[in-house]
Amino acid sequence: MDHSQMDHSGHMDHGGGGGMEDMCSMSMLFTWDTTNLCIVFKQWHIRTTPGLIVSLIAVVLIAMGYEALRATSRTYEKSIQARVESAPNASGQPVTETTSFLRPGQNHSDLTRRSHLIKSFLYGLQNFYAFMLMLVFMTYNGWVMVAVSLGAFLGYYVFGDHTSATKETACH
Repeated sequence: MDHSQMDHSGHMDHGGGGGMEDMCSMSMLFTWDTTNLCIVFKQWHIRTTPGLIVSLIAVVLIAMGYEALRATSRTYEKSIQARVESAPNASGQPVTETTSFLRPGQNHSDLTRRSHLIKSFLYGLQNFYAFMLMLVFMTYNGWVMVAVSLGAFLGYYVFGDHTSATKETACH
């Protein structure tokens, strides 16, 4: 059977735009090469030098955002701890001038439960954020790795002025 007259143009790409030369490159080894670099999503495909610069700035800002989230969580924990300590407890502690403002019927136990729910949400958000940053770092591209580290440095410098520089775990 002779297939020479059949149109195969829709089935194969033998060059031009959209072929192999424009696919995301995923290196499993450290590299400085930015040719067809994609960061986490195929839609975040870096094709030009200006695109690389904008992407690296975005990565720095994203990493700084993680430190801002951590600082927000610490601030929330400190403020809620002060409110919980001053709230009436379940044993019927009388309300005085120093008792924090609470909704009618709200007591120590209610405030503790609500704050734990919010702290749990913030904790889950921090973990998600940390693992997404880990995926960004795992492009194994030196420029992106430097941008993540620079963002962590700047984020800690801006938002971490009253916290220890040590962390309990490596990932989050």
